[in-house]
Amino acid sequence: MAAATAPIKVDASTDELVSHAAHFMSRTKKDVVEAAVREYIDTHRDEINAGIKTALGQLNGSDAAAISLVTGLSLDDLNDLGGLPE
Repeated sequence: MAAATAPIKVDASTDELVSHAAHFMSRTKKDVVEAAVREYIDTHRDEINAGIKTALGQLNGSDAAAISLVTGLSLDDLNDLGGLPE
């Protein structure tokens, strides 16, 4: 099965850097971006995993916990705003 592609928007200066790198490395812009993203994720994997573990630790399976995580509001703040239906 062919992989789907999705557009990524970057500012003009980043697009220019990618274009120059692709040209001088005889690669496509897609190849340069893919390699850069993979390298970035590999470099920051421990940080990413720590963030995932923190997020999962805040979830207890309730709607209130999920909304708290997404909004940044504490469970007490949500209750002060009227709480959530059971």
